[in-house]
Amino acid sequence: MPRHGQTENAKPAVAGTGRFSYEGLDRVMHEKARLGILASLAANLGGLLFNDLKQLCSLTDGNLSRHLTVLSEARLVETWKGTTGPRPQTMYRLTARGRHRFADYIGVLEKVVADAQAEVQPDAGPQLSKGWSPA
Repeated sequence: MPRHGQTENAKPAVAGTGRFSYEGLDRVMHEKARLGILASLAANLGGLLFNDLKQLCSLTDGNLSRHLTVLSEARLVETWKGTTGPRPQTMYRLTARGRHRFADYIGVLEKVVADAQAEVQPDAGPQLSKGWSPA
């Protein structure tokens, strides 16, 4: 059955050049560990201590430290130093810019998901014009 706006043998309409390029998928945020760090910090407005962030994201000290450096250099995350008893502690939280850019990024991810969800019928394969067969 043709999709809305298509004839049975027509190709899907192309909405424009770069329709699926998703320019908003920022490489700084798109890396798996950094995405986890940003999501953790977005869910904890007051910030997270280094060790808590390490546990939440299942990262080693060195790996977390390196990813936090990248996020800090991009001005997405800020560092706060303090003490709890005799021990110094480091807390991280999203900057205002980081919160805004991460929200924009999540919007692009939502668009990717929406674009990828096809109207799937369990027993129906794709409708192709005559002359096409599986390779």
